[in-house]
Amino acid sequence: MKNDRFLIGILIGIVLIIVAALGAFFLRQNANTYLPEDTPNGIVNNYILALYDQDYEKAYSYLAEGELKPSFDTFRQAFVSGSLYLGNVSFKISETSESQKQATVYLTYIYSASGPFNEPYRESQMATLVLENGIWKITNMPYPLWNWDWYQEVPQK
Repeated sequence: MKNDRFLIGILIGIVLIIVAALGAFFLRQNANTYLPEDTPNGIVNNYILALYDQDYEKAYSYLAEGELKPSFDTFRQAFVSGSLYLGNVSFKISETSESQKQATVYLTYIYSASGPFNEPYRESQMATLVLENGIWKITNMPYPLWNWDWYQEVPQK
C-alpha cells in the first residue's frame, strides 16, 4: 500500500512538471510584441516581427521610398520563394546610433546550431534608417532580412 502511494506521488509530480513545461512553452511563444513606431529600434523590431508573422504588407510599409525600392510583389516573392529564409536565425536589437535624419540600429544575429553538440553562432550586423516626413524608414538591412539588390545601384555596362 505504501509503495502504491509513493508511485502515485511520483507520477503526479511528473505530470505537474510536464504541465508546467508545456505552459511555459506556449506562454513564451507570444512573447514578441510590436513596439511604438516613433524610434528606429521600434521600426526595426516591427519589421522583423512582421516578416516572421508573414505580414509582408506591414513589413513593406517600413521601407524608405527610393528609385530602386522593390515593388511589393518583388519584396514578397523574395520571402515566399525562400530566397530570404528566416527559419534558422533569430535577432536581438542591441543599440542605436541616431542623428537628426539618419540612424543605425545594431543587431545580433543568432543562428541556431546545426547539430546537438554545436553552439549557436552569433554575428553582429547593422540596419540603416532615414527620417522621411517625420517617420523612420529602413534603407538597408542585412541578409536574410533584405535582398542584396534592394536600393543598390546596379552597375551599367
